[in-house]
Amino acid sequence: MLNFEYQNPVHIIFGRDTIARLNDLIDAEKKVMVVYGGGSIKRNGVYDQVVKALAGRSVVEFGGIEPNPQFATCMKAVKQAQESGVDFLLAVGGGSVLDATKFIAAAMVYEGADPWDILRTHGQEVTSAIPMGTVLTLPATGSEMNANSVISRAETEEKLHFTSSAVYPEFSIMDPQTIASLPENQIRNGIVDAFVHVVEQSITYEVNTPLQDRQAMAVLATLVQVAPDLMAGSKDYDLLANFMWAATHALNGVISCGVVEDWSIHMIGHELTAFYGVAHAESLAIVLPGVWERCFEKKKEKLANLAEALWGVTSGSVDDKAQAAIEKTEAFFHAIKMPTRLGDYGVKAADLDKLKARFNERGLTYGEQGDLGPEACGEIVAGRL
Repeated sequence: MLNFEYQNPVHIIFGRDTIARLNDLIDAEKKVMVVYGGGSIKRNGVYDQVVKALAGRSVVEFGGIEPNPQFATCMKAVKQAQESGVDFLLAVGGGSVLDATKFIAAAMVYEGADPWDILRTHGQEVTSAIPMGTVLTLPATGSEMNANSVISRAETEEKLHFTSSAVYPEFSIMDPQTIASLPENQIRNGIVDAFVHVVEQSITYEVNTPLQDRQAMAVLATLVQVAPDLMAGSKDYDLLANFMWAATHALNGVISCGVVEDWSIHMIGHELTAFYGVAHAESLAIVLPGVWERCFEKKKEKLANLAEALWGVTSGSVDDKAQAAIEKTEAFFHAIKMPTRLGDYGVKAADLDKLKARFNERGLTYGEQGDLGPEACGEIVAGRL
């Protein structure tokens, strides 16, 4: 097991009708900005619950956060918050809203010349942030219990991330009832996003972490278990609750303690979103099989373990089991109606030139062993048309 440090300060309030707890969780003297997305919270009743809980408080609103939150939109929120004297941010929505709010919280007090540098330096320049809390309405990113944020910039076709302990939410309210009205594609995306979070932290190479390995498999097994009924439209409370809590555990830092992590699937996937507009989870489903095939020899022991523990493959060689893990994972994505090819989104070989140029321009290497360079990344994507 590798050396590690772990601290998670987020206060989780989980269960039915917990949005009413907002009144107890935010200091009455704070001026609150409620940040949300395209308006679904006004259709599903969450907005009304928030307004009721904050009745009598000094509150302003900022709506319109995109599914891939845009830098320009976030900066509009920063301006409004600063001019309004806001000193507490409340994110109400899914991972995109939570990520945007983390950036807004950091940018409001950022002393550098260009707030985009928060992303460009991946959070190295963040020393403080406005306090924030969240009301989660879409399980997927784990942003409700981590210090990560991903922001896009349309004019430069970039999607970058940052991490800072300054943007941990003070609290996150998680009422599974809020996700009962989610459409099928958002359920699908949430399942895939959480699934890939887990394998980025577990399908690498062995460093003797049996507890973390089993914890990772437990999250994956839960996602696979609940997926069919979720996709069939079930509104069963316990089903929704298990999905929501599993997605949180996929990226709250517990299963990454002492293990080797990858994250190449995410880094390559971010570029697909930036250039071709595919949703985050869609990009992950495209890239994952390509990365596993490219890194087969280095990952095959962990892939074979995945085949046994998750997919029940008990016969055959290590190579046979590892190949089965790739095939069965992609089949699972297909079973929940998730495409796994760029061609499914109309992208053609000629469209990859800009993407390959971006890889070369950055000259970065990805993968747990730092061996996926620009050429390899381009070849992985080209193989997923």
